[in-house]
Amino acid sequence: MRNGKRSARAEGIFDVNMTPLIDVSLVLVVILMVATPLAFQSSIAVKSAAASGKAAVLSSRAEWIEISILGEDSVLVNRTLVTRSRIEAEIAPLVAASPTRQVVVRCDDQVKHGTFVAVLDAARRSGAVKIAVMGR
Repeated sequence: MRNGKRSARAEGIFDVNMTPLIDVSLVLVVILMVATPLAFQSSIAVKSAAASGKAAVLSSRAEWIEISILGEDSVLVNRTLVTRSRIEAEIAPLVAASPTRQVVVRCDDQVKHGTFVAVLDAARRSGAVKIAVMGR
């Protein structure tokens, strides 16, 4: 470079290599294509508590049925201990008499997922129109 002379170095490649970017983009597209149908297969509709809580009107406790899942076979229906096998028979007349046909379900952390879903299904079969899930 001195005295105006250029060295005879090989010139480098200064173009952007798009192959890794395209590969990553295609992998993300495939993952989204696989994951999207799974998001729509759930039969349990979940609403945000913040959005529905602002619009909710205060109701008296007599307008809904409260179910607390304590364990694998013990369930409280309106604070009355019931076995899980009799839950549908206990809930059906209460839902029929309820003006809103709403069920509120509470669940302990130790309860298995299958037990929780079985109680939700029993409430739905008993005629519950709305099912709310609350934490303990």
